[in-house]
Amino acid sequence: MSVRRLDKVQPDSFKLSRENLKWAKAKIKEYPKGKQASAVIPVLWKAQEQEGWTSEPAIRYVADMLDMSFIRVLEVATFYTMFHLSPVGKVAHIQVCGTTPCMLRGSEEIIKVCKKRIGQAHKVTADGNFSWEEVECLGACTNAPMVQVEKDVYEDLTPDSINKIIDDFEAGRTPRPGPQIERQFSAPSGGYTSLTDPALYDGSAIKKKPAAKKKVVAKKTPVKKAPVKKASAKKAAAKVAPADQHKPQGLKAARAGGPDDLKLISGVGPKIEGILHSLGFFHFDQIAGWKKKEREWVDGYLRFKGRIDRDEWVKQAKSLAKGVK
Repeated sequence: MSVRRLDKVQPDSFKLSRENLKWAKAKIKEYPKGKQASAVIPVLWKAQEQEGWTSEPAIRYVADMLDMSFIRVLEVATFYTMFHLSPVGKVAHIQVCGTTPCMLRGSEEIIKVCKKRIGQAHKVTADGNFSWEEVECLGACTNAPMVQVEKDVYEDLTPDSINKIIDDFEAGRTPRPGPQIERQFSAPSGGYTSLTDPALYDGSAIKKKPAAKKKVVAKKTPVKKAPVKKASAKKAAAKVAPADQHKPQGLKAARAGGPDDLKLISGVGPKIEGILHSLGFFHFDQIAGWKKKEREWVDGYLRFKGRIDRDEWVKQAKSLAKGVK
């Protein structure tokens, strides 16, 4: 790994915005007293999100906030390539993995495209929108070659697909992250080869147990059931009934012209798109209008809860809806 140094040109000062400071204080409280230094990576990341890169004043600010020495925070910032030590492209800073698995599967061709489209590594384009660099392993070796842009990764790349990703960024669109070929995450690119029998997981292979013999019990004088049962049943129904009260307004089918490509929303893949369709959501403007309770309702149908707010689906959908209209 090459030596990573702070940029020669630095701003005079840095200060978290009121909103980000509130977030940082809440994040620090998640750690035990005296262990606030454990929050160094998320707080540094929030500082970078605000400024666009990690400057020396930002490192000193985070060190003071966490009661750490400057050198310790500097060590973190210079070790992880997720922290940019110089200004980067405002639209996209592309980090190309050049480690052995990616190199063997074509990362050199991806680098050639970046050189042609963006220019020299670590240099921002004249319009300030793009930059790129080569980094070490980004942890998606199965889907090599791959690149990372901020928190998103783009995998199974070819010169054509990386060109399309750059085209999307230039046009103001957010490219769909993840594999750029027909595969689900890190599943085999040629389709599943094992555990393909539905009987392994649908319960049909489980042998039914023979019904237990009924015990002969002496007849007892019938006792009138107390009305408590009905009351408790009503209470149980009341608990179940409100489940759909926060369901967003859906559609029975997509509008004329067909559904929007919901996979353009970062965090939405083919499987999640299918779930959204089954719930009646086919268009960006539907998702753009979700309120907090409605997002929580939809979140209940997703495997990883919190994804909608974490990936800012509503914000992305609003932007995409404007582009569609």
